[in-house]
Amino acid sequence: MEALRHVIDIRQFREPERLEEFLESAAEMERHARQGTLPQIMKGRILAALFYEPSTRTKFSFESAMIRLGGEVIDTESAAQFSSAAKGESLPDTVRIVGRYADVIVIRHPEEGSAELAARYSPVPVINAGDGAGQHPTQTLLDAYTIRKELGRLDNFTIAMVGDLKHGRTVRSLCYLLACSKNVKIIFVSPDSLRMKDDIKQYLTEKGVEFNETGRLEDAARQADILYVTRVQKERFASLKDYNKVKGCYVIGRETLGLMKKDAIVMHPLPRVDEISPDVDSDPRAAYFRQAENGLFVRMALLKMVLGVA
Repeated sequence: MEALRHVIDIRQFREPERLEEFLESAAEMERHARQGTLPQIMKGRILAALFYEPSTRTKFSFESAMIRLGGEVIDTESAAQFSSAAKGESLPDTVRIVGRYADVIVIRHPEEGSAELAARYSPVPVINAGDGAGQHPTQTLLDAYTIRKELGRLDNFTIAMVGDLKHGRTVRSLCYLLACSKNVKIIFVSPDSLRMKDDIKQYLTEKGVEFNETGRLEDAARQADILYVTRVQKERFASLKDYNKVKGCYVIGRETLGLMKKDAIVMHPLPRVDEISPDVDSDPRAAYFRQAENGLFVRMALLKMVLGVA
């Protein structure tokens, strides 16, 4: 199957063959990493990390992936303040320039659609590392990789998505991907003010995916094979007052674990604030730190794919 030049939208992986091929590539990267035999396939290549919003896992895992494969990194922290964007330079002009210094651009931006805009003007491959409340496709790929490793399958399960579903780009992207799986049921758990947006629900309906909405975490925890928890995103609220109304609306603790299936897992794209108690960390069902580690292998496979390296 022809490799993708840019990775902007998780729906680029909607064909099962493409997704399976990609996940196998990530698994190969993990095997090499565990054995200490990572191929230096990025030697002479440069990754530009263009991040207009804060990041730890996404930024560091991409940079680590490039370096571990023999490549190099140029980056800017808080690009809105510490790049020519602060002088009024447009995003198209920025990527036109950065693309002449690097072989691939990984971009995070607060505006939905920004990664697609960047890809339109970039002379090199662009990878979307999160565009506002739009999508986070590389997170979704590592989520899929994690689910397959933890459950042994990518179909026939119930997933409860918990928390800030209105602003959460990770859950939006994951819904798009799960719409391609078989026999997957989704439970949206949120306060009324943070419900999943209608465009995603309409998409799921069109694809024949069963879903329902509830405000009750307890009921969802009993049913779920996967509890996918998200933080309430303070930075997306218009006022602190609105944020405080829903802050801490759900907390996953030992009591929640007691309701869950013995072979269920808890996932979280991180960072967490107060929505998962540290008491949960030692439970074998807590998969979120393993999930974060998987991002390294997935992003190695992404760099290999977009740069067409054998």
